Order: sequence, then C-alpha cells, then structure tokens
Amino acid sequence: MTHLFRAARQNRIFQDVVEQIQEAIIDGQLKVGDRLPAERDLKEMLQTSRSTLREALRVLEQKGLIEIKLGMGGGAVVKKVTSDLVAESLDLLIRSNQVSLKHIAEFRERVEGDVVWLATSRLTKSDIDELEKLLDDSRQCLARGVEGVPDFLTADQHIHQYFAKITGNPIYISLFKTIHNNIRRYFDELLFKEESEMRENLQDLESVVAAMKKGDADTACKIVRTHVRRFNDYMEIREQQRKAG
Repeated sequence: MTHLFRAARQNRIFQDVVEQIQEAIIDGQLKVGDRLPAERDLKEMLQTSRSTLREALRVLEQKGLIEIKLGMGGGAVVKKVTSDLVAESLDLLIRSNQVSLKHIAEFRERVEGDVVWLATSRLTKSDIDELEKLLDDSRQCLARGVEGVPDFLTADQHIHQYFAKITGNPIYISLFKTIHNNIRRYFDELLFKEESEMRENLQDLESVVAAMKKGDADTACKIVRTHVRRFNDYMEIREQQRKAG
C-alpha cells in the first residue's frame, strides 16, 4: 500500500485526507474488510499530523465507510456501504419535525406510483408468487383482528418494499427501506384502530397486485397513489385530533 495515498494538499489538508481515503474505498482500491495502513504509515504517506489524520478517520467513520477498532490488532477497517446513515438522517428530520406527514405522503405518492409502474413491467412468476405469499401473510394478520395490527403493519411494509425490489434498482430499494422504516412510528400511532381499516388497506394492495399480474401498469400506479393519499389523510386527521385533545 506504499503508493496508495499521496501527500495531502497543504491548503486543504483535512478535506484532502478525507477525500483520498474515501475515493480509495469507492474505487475499490480498498475493499470491504481491508485494514487501512497503520496510523504512522498513513501519516507518512499523507504527510499530515496525527490530530488531522484522526479527525479525518472519525469523519469517515461517521459516514459509515470505516469502522475504527480498538486494542491489539485494532485500526481502521473498511465497511460495506449501506443506507443506514440515510435512514438515521431521515429519522432525525422526522423527529425534529422538519419532515411532516404531508411531506412524506407527497414523496411516497409520486415515487411509489412510479415504482409500481416499473415493477409491473419487470414482474416475473417468482415475484408474483412472493407477492401472493406476502398478501397471505397480511390476511392471516387481519384474521387475528386488532391484536394482529403490529404484524399486519410489518407485512404491509414488506409488500411495499418488495415492489421496489422487483425493479432491481438499488436506489429505489434503498429509498423504500429508509422511508418505510422511518414512517413506521406514524403507522403505529395513527393507523388501523379498527379492523375495517386493515381490511381496506389489504383490499388496496390486493387490487394493486391484481393489476400488476394483468400487466396493467397504469391502473396499478393509480391505485397505489390513491392508497397512499387516502391513508395519509386518515393519519393527518388523527394527528390533528390528538393535538386538539
């Protein structure tokens, strides 16, 4: 790894250290599980101070690119890039009231419609089988009544995320995982207080899948957009009632 890094530009040394290591990871010169050179070697390669190097490594750790292990055999190890930090950032936005239910619904209505449309064009027999299995899981939760609400919400989440998986597009897959993981708390608090509402939700999803199986992407897209809008309206009404009460 002698020639892995060059001396950092002195006029922007901290930023340059972060960028060099980041690019080495992104370009595949450093792979998942690889250990970065020892601190003294990195200091020599980059011609930087210990404090600057350690701060740069902390930034890379916060980005989720490396993990800093302590003790004997420790050091900075390259991690697999995931959507976890995106999810955490969105979670902070939601918790700090910078993202409202309306914002989430507006995003979901457009993007989920597009995803379902695309998924319909790429649907395979195995995808149909998996969607039917997920719908059946939802039916079993519904049969348990209000007691089955938590599991019903999980089944609903799996169906929406599977729509994204069908597209084969990692951006959609990551976005859907992030969105649905972060809006679960709204669902837990504001949805499915009655069995009739669970049944309505399930019927919407059954209609979406039926349209997808027929290859009718436009209808599937329209149903899922209406579904998102309607259930968001339910949540907004209950949120307002809770604040008023």
